[in-house]
Amino acid sequence: MGMKNIERRGIHMINRTVLVKFSESTTQEQLQEVVDRFKALKNHLTGIVDLQAGLNVAEKSKEYQIVLTVRFEDQAALDAYVANEEHQAVAAFIREVGRVDSIGVDIEL
Repeated sequence: MGMKNIERRGIHMINRTVLVKFSESTTQEQLQEVVDRFKALKNHLTGIVDLQAGLNVAEKSKEYQIVLTVRFEDQAALDAYVANEEHQAVAAFIREVGRVDSIGVDIEL
């Protein structure tokens, strides 16, 4: 029975959520530029079902100013995203404008 359950699982979508904390010197304009550049990734990648980015409006955990979410068709799409040059450029910009910390989590759907 155990093996059949594993075989039935098949391929699952992956949802990645990232919270990003920036330094106090990071401007609102820079934060908005991070959001805009991240959203533009959807035009450069395949295997993305949904991509969202925005400024955190919650009072709780407000030290994390930006929330990024991406839903991938499968693990292969996530792997391609991580290695993608456009994604790497956005990650470099995030560091450049003052990333202090980030929390990333993935779940299977």
